[in-house]
Amino acid sequence: MDKYAVVGNPIKHSKSPIIHTLFAQQLGDALTYEPILAPIEAFEKTLHAFFVSGGLGVNVTLPFKEEAYQCVDVLTERAKLAGAVNTIKQLSDGSLLGDNTDGAGLVADLRRHGVKLQNSTILLLGAGGAARGAIYPLLKEGVSTVHIANRTAQKADHLALHFRAYGSVTSSGLNEIPDVHYDVIINASSSSVTGDALPIDSRIIEQASCAYDMFYQNELTSFLLRARECNDQIRCVDGLGMLVGQAAEAYLLWRDKLPEVEPVLERMKLEMR
Repeated sequence: MDKYAVVGNPIKHSKSPIIHTLFAQQLGDALTYEPILAPIEAFEKTLHAFFVSGGLGVNVTLPFKEEAYQCVDVLTERAKLAGAVNTIKQLSDGSLLGDNTDGAGLVADLRRHGVKLQNSTILLLGAGGAARGAIYPLLKEGVSTVHIANRTAQKADHLALHFRAYGSVTSSGLNEIPDVHYDVIINASSSSVTGDALPIDSRIIEQASCAYDMFYQNELTSFLLRARECNDQIRCVDGLGMLVGQAAEAYLLWRDKLPEVEPVLERMKLEMR
């Protein structure tokens, strides 16, 4: 039976085994998918052992995405630009292909919610790995500008410079965001994990049509609550659909089949209640 896994530390919280099992059932595939706890200092050794044992592909979660980037033989373009790998496939010659499906999962989820990306202006909050993985896929969708805003403006500036060859990417500190119209505001920071409020001018949120938080929970996240307070007409979307969407992209890479996201997403919502 074909073997797949998700590797991380911690790993008990991972929803990936449920998601990929549901994908396999949907598509009639016989496979196993297990969570693997890798010691912090032994990710590469754990990865090697899995593939030697006959594994065909792995998902990589925190804190190993950047280390995974260094462990593969070939990188997709989006993985190169993200500087991180969340999906690995063993190729027919035994070499390892590294990909980053996070941004594709985000874009697919925005599309599923009817968010128009072509010629839109995006405000991206945060300049860490989550933001980095989103920029190239957003630019490929034809957005007119991505503005990166981060607590440390210098980090946002560095990230913008990295992607400027691929489209219009600007940057600032969180309290220096240009007062222009943003169609979509995406929170890629850890603020909703900690419950912190981001110092963003309310006028910026009032004009947006969609607020998207990469974090997800049963209720509205702290970021989405602020967005709703500022604009009761704004569309609020959390990152559960992105999680399922990026998993679907990984499944496609591994098995050349793209699962349907909607039935699995509905099942995940029930699991979280």
